[in-house]
Amino acid sequence: MSVITAYIAEQPAEFQPQLTSLYRLLKGVLPDAKEKISYGMPAFIQSQPIIYFSANKHHIGIYPTGEGISFFAAELAGYTTTKGSWHISYSEPLPEQLIVKMTQHRLAFVQQG
Repeated sequence: MSVITAYIAEQPAEFQPQLTSLYRLLKGVLPDAKEKISYGMPAFIQSQPIIYFSANKHHIGIYPTGEGISFFAAELAGYTTTKGSWHISYSEPLPEQLIVKMTQHRLAFVQQG
């Protein structure tokens, strides 16, 4: 069990399927990234943070840093966002294509240094 799967196992049972799907999606895009808990959230790191996520009471929070949020502002227009986070309701399906696109962008950004 990884630190992230342990985090997911601690969450309410009704949130775990969507959190597990998100974890597998991110792991598929970031197979070489280190997994850790940072700021109390699962994080994928490769020299610096690429993306974080967290279980919240009413939504999954995805944290691609402020850079990721600003870069994808137009595509995130239909979602609740903050300067550094994107909220996806548990009642919505995961927007997998957008998550993959954002994660690939963040990886490329981090690799450029």
